[in-house]
Amino acid sequence: MKAFDTLTVAPVLPEKLQPLRTLAMNLRWSWREQTHQLFKSIDPQLWSATGHNPITLLQRLSAERVAELEADADFLQRLQFEIDELDGYLGVERWFERTTRGSEDAATSIAYFSMEFGVHQSLPIYSGGLGVLAGDHLKSASDLGVPLIGIGLLYTYGYFSQSLSREGWQQEGYERHNPADLAVSPVLDETGEQLRVSVNFPDEREVHAIVWRAAIGRITLLLLDTNLPENPEDYRVITDRLYGGDAEHRIKQELVLGVGGVRAVQRFCEVSGLAQPDVFHMNEGHAGFLGIERIGQLITAGESFETALATVRASTLFTTHTPVPAGIDRFDMHLAQRYLQPLADGTSRLAAGAPVARVLELGGEDDPQRFNMAHLGLRLAQYANGVAKLHGAVSREMFKDLYPNFDVAEVPITSITNGVHVPTWTRGPIKSVINSMAGGRDVATADRWQNADAVGSAELWRIRNELRRELVERARGLSLESWEERGAQEAELGWTKNILNPDALTIGFARRVSTYKRLTLMLQQPERLRRILLNEDRPVQFVIAGKAHPADMGGKQLLQQLVQFADDAGVRDRIVFIPDYNISLGKFLVAGSDIWLNNPIRPQEASGTSGMKAVMNGCLTMSISDGWWDEIADDELGWTIPTVSNADAHQRDAWEAQALYDILEHEIVPMFYDRDSQGIPQAWVDKVRRSMSQVGPKVAAERMVRDYVEQLYLPAGRTARIAADLDRSRRFADWQQRVIAGWNGVAVTEVHNEVGNPTAGEDARISAQVDLGSLSPEDVLVEGVAGRVGEFGELENPVRLPMVPLGEGRYEVAVRTNETGEFGYTVRVVPNHELLRSPAEMGLVRFPG
Repeated sequence: MKAFDTLTVAPVLPEKLQPLRTLAMNLRWSWREQTHQLFKSIDPQLWSATGHNPITLLQRLSAERVAELEADADFLQRLQFEIDELDGYLGVERWFERTTRGSEDAATSIAYFSMEFGVHQSLPIYSGGLGVLAGDHLKSASDLGVPLIGIGLLYTYGYFSQSLSREGWQQEGYERHNPADLAVSPVLDETGEQLRVSVNFPDEREVHAIVWRAAIGRITLLLLDTNLPENPEDYRVITDRLYGGDAEHRIKQELVLGVGGVRAVQRFCEVSGLAQPDVFHMNEGHAGFLGIERIGQLITAGESFETALATVRASTLFTTHTPVPAGIDRFDMHLAQRYLQPLADGTSRLAAGAPVARVLELGGEDDPQRFNMAHLGLRLAQYANGVAKLHGAVSREMFKDLYPNFDVAEVPITSITNGVHVPTWTRGPIKSVINSMAGGRDVATADRWQNADAVGSAELWRIRNELRRELVERARGLSLESWEERGAQEAELGWTKNILNPDALTIGFARRVSTYKRLTLMLQQPERLRRILLNEDRPVQFVIAGKAHPADMGGKQLLQQLVQFADDAGVRDRIVFIPDYNISLGKFLVAGSDIWLNNPIRPQEASGTSGMKAVMNGCLTMSISDGWWDEIADDELGWTIPTVSNADAHQRDAWEAQALYDILEHEIVPMFYDRDSQGIPQAWVDKVRRSMSQVGPKVAAERMVRDYVEQLYLPAGRTARIAADLDRSRRFADWQQRVIAGWNGVAVTEVHNEVGNPTAGEDARISAQVDLGSLSPEDVLVEGVAGRVGEFGELENPVRLPMVPLGEGRYEVAVRTNETGEFGYTVRVVPNHELLRSPAEMGLVRFPG
């Protein structure tokens, strides 16, 4: 029979259990194992059914279970211990405070903008690597005490959940997420109402967004939400899905994130009594409009565009995550102009006061019809970086046209290699191994894990076997669920109980499914792969996961090809695809695999953090020399698949697959199965130990965030404080215009070698006569440039040395010659100012002739 009506039974937590709510509302529990286990112990089945979401767990507790917990002295004692531990964590002095105490750097604060944040699957506002990286950034910033505020969007449906059709085709599903079921709370304004901001959109319309707060340990994450009754339907859905919709939907999201995000963080700091952030970090180009909003605010306050741009650039950092132009957000120029909303005087209605024509120039590229968000980000930021050393080099090459007249090596894009949050991504049994290797030091600040032999081979091998068995058990259950969703009947699924062998060499492969990551490279020689998988004495098995973007038909086809191979009755117990890859599944995969496979097309992998997570857990690496592995690529620590160059794509894939099979068959498999009298593969375990202890500290997000602080955040904070003195910013802007206007008058009229040909170890002395025209010596830097001469007369890896002014336009410099051979030299003049981080920013340089 049907119900006449419905009612909602609200849960009630008695006073003794109220601290559970406090623990649940701070996502620190997601990387503190003891708090995680406390929630699990309340009701293990309900904990699993809620997807490890403590908010919904508490909402669905029965009155009987609440009463039992209230009377359970042991549980209450554990609860109090976790509350006390959280209070201590939030209050104790941390690395940033100790490092900056007594200096001007202590005042630095950062606003970190990202389209997605992967903190935990119970906060579904992430899709993959970029979001998980941003989540790890916040967690490590919390552990280190970095004064940072995150800004993102609260998506109603998040990213899609993945299932498969019977034919192996990816199916997307979307689940609505009520903020009441998430670890978010409303940010309140001075009147006690939920804080809201608004953004002007075309046709005299306005979109409103409310602001939510998620606590990530010590870090505040602000999330904007446009799903409000007062917004028209087309605005309510702006924050509906991550990376969904067309180009216009995307630009709306990026305007809310950038423009609305600046307004949200400024208002949050006002109502919270916090200092306004002085460094703005764009994690990818999605947040590029934040710079336009800040420029508009300064112009509205009476500054010129040039002063506003200089002020904003001095305090802005841009991180690029893509090594290929196809990965950059690019909008039709007319669409960008429409949303900038030029008024009759040419200024923007979106960011009041900002001149639309100048803004469009900031996002311009070779194609005059496209507005490029990466170009916008780089032109708005004085600090920029890629996410691995190789990626930094690729980025300098990719964006060199933005810095004309300078060599690629001088393009002002540095690199900070990504990292992964150690407490989040290491499974319980391996945490004690890491602590022992680190000698008991805090892994958040330990640069080296010096005690590699602290854990014996037998114990390390036992732990690795335990983690593999956990993965096999989980894979069996998830595989059964997947086949049932695909329409299979229980009677035909008995085989799923025995898929995978808990003692077999297990290879993990899990990442976003896109063409360049080459999910199906392993299928190049299917019969050879079958022989490897089905070897009775030395079996090999694969556990694979990953999602293709809903609009990526090529990625979906690769996924279907892989799934159909895995469905084959002959290998379906040795190669398993698990749908709906998320953080929870990822933890089991990276911990339980023996080998982590990464075979992208070099150099199209910016970083590739999944392999870092695997290394932390004692999994060894087999990878193309790309992303982070390009910096390691040590056969003592893993295996590098040779890269094929100067071949067509088909031949390249064939040869690289051949190398993959050879390494697997002839190196990896024998080492794994070569056991001593105790059944321990000593050579394998030794390699695991070296990999963990040497690579682990290098790929930790704690190291990454320290690098950001020391190399980018603190320098940006210093220039931000200089630029905040608007008189200095005005003088800098005026100086730039004066230098640009007078640059045609700069000339290097004479260059001389004053000592002839020196012998090795002696100094060459170079002199030059320089005419500065209307500029003064303080406006420029005159440099001697010297290095070996290449085949076409160019200087190879030249050194640049400031020349000493001798008066009347004469300059001189001594150049030490340590090696014999043919060296070349020249002289150049570049602009020089305390607020100019790199001379390449202005694109001005003068050589002789």
